[in-house]
Amino acid sequence: MRWSGQELTTEQAGALPGLARLNNLVRSVRTPEFAGITFHEILAKSALNRVPGQSAMPFGWTINPYRGCSHACTYCLSPETLILMADGRQKPLWQVRVGDAIMGTETVGAYRRYMQTTVLASWDTRKRGYRVTLADGTELVASGDHRFLTERGWKYVTRAMRGDDQRPYLTENNKLMGFGLNGLTEATQPNYFAPSYRRGYLTGMIRGDGMMISRDYPRRAGGGNKVRLFRLALTDVEALNRSRLFLEQEGVVTQTRPFSAPSLTRRAVTSIYSGKAASFARIAELIRWVDDPDDDWHAGFLAGVFDAEGSGSRGILRISNKDATILDNIQKSMSALGIEHVLEGARPNGVRCVRVTGGLPMRSRFFGLVGPAIDRKLSIAGAAVKSAALLQVVSVEDLGSTMDMIDISTATGDFIANGVISHNCFARNTHTYLDLDAGKDFDNEIIVKVNVAEVLRKELARPAWQRNAVALGTNTDPYQRAEGRYRLMPGVIAALADSGTPLSILTKGTLIRRDLDLLVEASTLVPVDLALSIAIYDDELQSAVEPGTPSTAARLATVTAIRERGLRCSVFMMPILPFLTDTRAHLDDALRQAKAAGASDVMYTALHLRPGVRDWFMQWLARDHPDLVPRYHELYGRNAYAPKGYRQWLALRIKPLIRAHGLEHGIEDPVTGGVRSRALARPAPAVPAFPGQPVPGPRLLIAGELPPELHPTLF
Repeated sequence: MRWSGQELTTEQAGALPGLARLNNLVRSVRTPEFAGITFHEILAKSALNRVPGQSAMPFGWTINPYRGCSHACTYCLSPETLILMADGRQKPLWQVRVGDAIMGTETVGAYRRYMQTTVLASWDTRKRGYRVTLADGTELVASGDHRFLTERGWKYVTRAMRGDDQRPYLTENNKLMGFGLNGLTEATQPNYFAPSYRRGYLTGMIRGDGMMISRDYPRRAGGGNKVRLFRLALTDVEALNRSRLFLEQEGVVTQTRPFSAPSLTRRAVTSIYSGKAASFARIAELIRWVDDPDDDWHAGFLAGVFDAEGSGSRGILRISNKDATILDNIQKSMSALGIEHVLEGARPNGVRCVRVTGGLPMRSRFFGLVGPAIDRKLSIAGAAVKSAALLQVVSVEDLGSTMDMIDISTATGDFIANGVISHNCFARNTHTYLDLDAGKDFDNEIIVKVNVAEVLRKELARPAWQRNAVALGTNTDPYQRAEGRYRLMPGVIAALADSGTPLSILTKGTLIRRDLDLLVEASTLVPVDLALSIAIYDDELQSAVEPGTPSTAARLATVTAIRERGLRCSVFMMPILPFLTDTRAHLDDALRQAKAAGASDVMYTALHLRPGVRDWFMQWLARDHPDLVPRYHELYGRNAYAPKGYRQWLALRIKPLIRAHGLEHGIEDPVTGGVRSRALARPAPAVPAFPGQPVPGPRLLIAGELPPELHPTLF
């Protein structure tokens, strides 16, 4: 749903910021039975939400009758703005696609650090343009509503366009956070595949990490054997492939073969080699030192030697070697390209390092001008956001015209645009439009799409609809407490079943029992998958982590009720909380209770601390279990997912217990560890979904309009 196209010129009194100017807002309601909760009733323009094609999720469509919060923003940037990708390279915004890995930031402890994130959405828009110029020459063209991170927090480009102007905005001498472009956009980047670049790259790579053997072995009977061997063995296939390609373009054909197998601590190594004397002689000619190299050779040489001997740990670029000639040429090439550097002192083994100085601005210049091949060395993930670059605002200029711009959203809620930290349209992945926080507001400000069933029927009736499976409960719980008031799900279930669309429902709510008759009837028309989320089997802990949700016992009773109606019901033990619910005793007792309740199978996964959730959870942990805070920081660090080692440990603990209780399931989703839904993996059946049920006739599940008792009520 795009809020920006639904604005009114006047605000509705008493409505939340962001909802106040929406012409689809029916009303905001508070009632005694839902103390502390405000329902914002809206008329939705769409019901079906498409999952991005690049997503690993096992479903393609979702429906969210409710949203915990939203975020009214109209952020956008010029399409030519350079976006920092996860591999350290920069790409114009117009080339960035949904699913791309880019860099954002996240606060870890006392520092904001660069973090890899994913583009969740991207769309075109048109806004009035403003140019923000910084002291180092960096320029950014954005809408007046765009926000950048300053030393004093997030600030809009301009004052509000209407109202009382009460919002923080950029003024001269505000310093933006990041590293800036440092004139990179004006630098003449080399042609990476020019002949002199190729030769420079091969010189740096082969002198840095290659092997050239030239030996003559005499024979007693006279004559001898001449050995001329070239070999380059690397773990990084990008550099190996580039070297092989460049050699082929210079007339040298090499062979590829495994060099060493992978182990628990080392990656596999692959090599290219040639034993021909002519190839050996040609390579020796290609990598000889050049008396007067051009900029392309300098760039290629630095790329090659960096791929061979360089490192980029925590954002600090170093190139190591013992050879004085190689070290001297590294410094000459850096000086020729204007890359600031120092030569560090020798280590005990005689190795010295040329280190790039000047922080992230100079790092950005290095990668932009040099273009090494190995992606893992380019990333700045984990580096602290700090820079001596001159990023003070010099001017904010109204360009006086409306222009094409692009919005994107990311999982961290920000991204790096022209080297500075830029806010994006989402404050949280799926509840993103109203500037509400991810804790209290997520729980207490509920968006209700009161016409969702009506809109859904129209969308499902379109000839283009392919009856793809639809998942409910992937973002917000469709059977949360609000459903008891608004009764939206009967209409949604009926619309899906009538159209022949398979569906799955995941919920923590026992209210699903109200609709069991409807779900049983729907299962005669389409595949229906049901699952209860029951993660915690300690009553005290459950009430602390999930206040306001039904108890574990009530949810287990709901599983039993579903099974008694002849429907399958999975139990999602998600998430398992490290050091709280991952003990063998807790897991075994949980599985025993799930089995006793009649669960068809059990899925599990460890806690996932995505942005927004992390802050809320860590606040709760510090309050209720302060002794675990250091352990969680150590376990999760800067990552949203638990580390692979922990997940493997958890699998070794829980999988035997799942087998022992007879609760094994189908194919696991590689992202979540959960099952790929049976409904999502097959088309709608032409026979009953469950034995003993009658073959459906031509009658629709619910003909015509819903009866009055099932209509959403606008109090």
